[in-house]
Amino acid sequence: MARTIAEIIVESLKNSGVKRVYGLPGDSLNGFTDAIRKDGSIEWAHVRHEEVAAFAAGAEAHLTGSLAVCAGSCGPGNLHFINGLFDCYRSRVPVLAIAAHIPSHEIGTGYFQETHPQNLFRECSSYCEMVSVPEQMPRLLEIAMRSAITQSSVAVLVIPGEIFLHEAVNDAPVLPIATPDTILRPSDQELHKAAAIINEGKKVTILAGSGCKGAHAELVATAAALKAPIVHALRGKEYIEFDNPYDVGLTGLIGFSSGYHAMESCDTLLMLGTDFPYTQFFPPKAKVIQVDMRGEQIGRRTTVHLGLVGSVRDTLAALRPMLTPKTDEARLDAHIRDYKKVREGLEELAQPDNNRTPIHPQYVARLIDKIAADDAVFTCDVGTPTVWAARYLTMNGRRRLLGSFVHGSMANAVAQAIGAQASHRSRQVVALAGDGGIAMMLGDLITLRQLKLPVKVVVFSNSSLAFVELEMKAAGFVNYGTQLDNPDFAGIARAIGLHGVRVEEPNDLEAGLRQAFIDTPGPALVEVIVNRQELSMPPTITFEQAKGFSLWAAKSVLSGRGDEVLDLAKTNVLQRILS
Repeated sequence: MARTIAEIIVESLKNSGVKRVYGLPGDSLNGFTDAIRKDGSIEWAHVRHEEVAAFAAGAEAHLTGSLAVCAGSCGPGNLHFINGLFDCYRSRVPVLAIAAHIPSHEIGTGYFQETHPQNLFRECSSYCEMVSVPEQMPRLLEIAMRSAITQSSVAVLVIPGEIFLHEAVNDAPVLPIATPDTILRPSDQELHKAAAIINEGKKVTILAGSGCKGAHAELVATAAALKAPIVHALRGKEYIEFDNPYDVGLTGLIGFSSGYHAMESCDTLLMLGTDFPYTQFFPPKAKVIQVDMRGEQIGRRTTVHLGLVGSVRDTLAALRPMLTPKTDEARLDAHIRDYKKVREGLEELAQPDNNRTPIHPQYVARLIDKIAADDAVFTCDVGTPTVWAARYLTMNGRRRLLGSFVHGSMANAVAQAIGAQASHRSRQVVALAGDGGIAMMLGDLITLRQLKLPVKVVVFSNSSLAFVELEMKAAGFVNYGTQLDNPDFAGIARAIGLHGVRVEEPNDLEAGLRQAFIDTPGPALVEVIVNRQELSMPPTITFEQAKGFSLWAAKSVLSGRGDEVLDLAKTNVLQRILS
């Protein structure tokens, strides 16, 4: 019996190892969801918002390295994908989005829910095409899947609803498409040029990013040969930080002074698999060598003296024998001592301070790190939860860390946790959520219950968009529009059917986290009331930032909000800024 196009799609996805599809059903998608129902071997991971479906698929793809799939109905249904797909696209993870469309014969008539998705999705995908006639399938499906997998990117297939139900003209499913494992490195001539620059350098620093995935041994061996401190970008934390005696922490807006100093002091900078965006943190006079698999990224952030196209693993393996080992360890030792001092300072900030409320958010993050499983998967919302995750979560080679680190979207933590837990049922998944982020996608807490996902959500509740407030202060603006009138999130969690607990006292925090993380088998939410005035200081403070804080303080006092200045002054942070 002839099979439908929807049935061919399902079989093709199975051939490439797809285990589930995240999405919301709708009439234009009925043919596809019914094919999933009939097949019975692919899970329909039902979420409450398509943006969450895209974020969840992206999280699964990030953790597995394999193709993940999301699907939505026509018009508003698939338009909700856009923000989540932008994050997948900018994070470079292999995701296929199936965007159902209105009936083909109605396109262009202003029909109910009509949009032009093949145009709308083009900016957040490497491949986006519409299936206009049945004869295009499964050929376009194969091209879309291959584009997503081989480019580690987003592919969107727009399919009018009736096409799913049409008998397949070619009923041969797409054969398995494997993730490529290629050797990619520069020529020997280019490597000798790089070695000459590095060998000439007296003060080499390595800036490493997510492109160092799978290259940990090569990275550490190169640093050992060069006696070079390793500064890591945030997306590289999970791949670089562990078992690394040369790591001196992050740089950038949420980085450490130790990382900043290691960059600032070098005469030669070796950039490995990073598109670190903050130009003000690059050394002004160093010679820069950049290694990246994508040549178009080379030189985008700073002047590069030599660009090398290749994977970090393959390039370092070939480059290292050409390097002259350095013997002077004085500079490296100084930067390592600097990093140790920074860590001690961060630890001081993460103490319970039992006589003071609200609770220090640093203490919350440190306890999460202490209590979470050795192979936990962490997700963190954009803003201050990302800061605390970057500074206090310890990576060990088994733990993973996800966030919207490039796209910078709010409300990603729970959404990504859904994909992480759905694809890794036996691992602990912990979402570090802000109160602004959790409120934005609050409905998908229900997804945790419906899909029986034992995600542990910790809400850093400070009744504000705290990172936005920090940006306002640094720019000299009086805080405005950042106040959040929050409900009892723990009470909402209990009403939904989750374990929910609200913590206001430091002495109650560890017990509350342990009960949620260890004693509760299902999903749990811990709402922690944290200090709104806790500043996440950058590694260096510019004159303009100090001027901005001074202006903010003066304006706040004159506008009758001097209490906010006094609250901040109690932390001793304001004195540090203004000094």
